[in-house]
Amino acid sequence: MTSAAPKDLNHITDWVFDLDNTLYPRECNLFAQIDVRITHYVMDVTQLDFDAARTLQKSYYRDFGTTLNGLMNRHAIDPDHFLNTVHAIDYTPVDPHPVLIDTIRALPGRKFILTNGDVGHARSVLGRLGDPDLFEDVYDIRAMTYVPKPHREAYDGFLNRHGIDPAKAVMFDDLEKNLVVPHEIGMSTVQVVAGEGFAHDQVEAWELGQSTGPHVHHVTGDLAGFLRNLK
Repeated sequence: MTSAAPKDLNHITDWVFDLDNTLYPRECNLFAQIDVRITHYVMDVTQLDFDAARTLQKSYYRDFGTTLNGLMNRHAIDPDHFLNTVHAIDYTPVDPHPVLIDTIRALPGRKFILTNGDVGHARSVLGRLGDPDLFEDVYDIRAMTYVPKPHREAYDGFLNRHGIDPAKAVMFDDLEKNLVVPHEIGMSTVQVVAGEGFAHDQVEAWELGQSTGPHVHHVTGDLAGFLRNLK
């Protein structure tokens, strides 16, 4: 699904992208690898069985913004150990996407990543897509001091670091809840969704939800196509 050509983004000078399931398609199931590694991490920390650990993992993800934030709050884990463990994955499912790379490169103004992952993970994904140095900055979970999206602090810290005027910025994210604060502070918003009919036994319905609320200004299942339509 792609919304009509977003002519009201002509004023944008700062382009802000989530990473996972946004710059690469959810259908490649890269994050599914991370998801399973997170479940096993929760099992190790809590001594729960797989199903119980998975239920706890998803509740932390929903309620704290990331499972990591929940584990830090409830179990005082080492975040660096967690991030290094869950990102030890195979990145080959991410295919090169020269059209997307060229389209983002051609956008007027600055380009950023704002991710609840970490810089190393982002660089690995961008290397597979075709350009690890495409973005001016990767503002990651460490830069957020581990307070992730959708918490207001994550966005405020990012905007302040780079002197971004929200009224001239747009946020792309696959999770509609991560677009609530951007909308509230005056950013334009785009939800990047999976293809119609996508389902996966590791993905809960709320992770795939599309919102018709006022905080989602545009919805697309084709990021490169959406950006090309900006002309």
